[in-house]
Amino acid sequence: MTATLIWILVALVAIGLYLSWTAGRLDRLHARIDAARAALDAQLLRRASVAQELATSGVLDPAASIVLYEAAHAARQAEEEQREVSESELTQALRAVFAEPQQVEAVREAPGGEEAARELTEAVRRVPMARRFHNDAVRAARALRRHRKVRWFRLAGHAPFPMAFEMDDEPPTALVERVA
Repeated sequence: MTATLIWILVALVAIGLYLSWTAGRLDRLHARIDAARAALDAQLLRRASVAQELATSGVLDPAASIVLYEAAHAARQAEEEQREVSESELTQALRAVFAEPQQVEAVREAPGGEEAARELTEAVRRVPMARRFHNDAVRAARALRRHRKVRWFRLAGHAPFPMAFEMDDEPPTALVERVA
């Protein structure tokens, strides 16, 4: 009788430790999502800022400047619900403005244009990486949260279900071609 109670107690402690470890893992994944989202937000803000700065620099032609400035401004001012759409529109505006290699070369030849083009190229390249890191963390947390043990024992607590950040982040080929 005593041996049975000891084995039951050992089993309950082992189950408790496993559930505690799983809850800690889920908490770490949520922290990773938060850190990845902050990094993604920083990269998106940097890209919009550089695009806005380039649009107001006078290096681009007036039509391209207006298109780029409006898209960058909308991306910076977007509410959370519209963020993915406005960031995708900025990507599309960047692809439209820098569709031709001649436009990129014209920017690079202008005074201060080489630095502006380099900054924009770096910003445009970092956004897909930051988004990939964020979405990978979301995918891992979602996979863990779908397990029965997490749902039955409510190990996620009151944390909201993580959502991926879906946007068009393909950089303009003319802008990133030269560096590659």
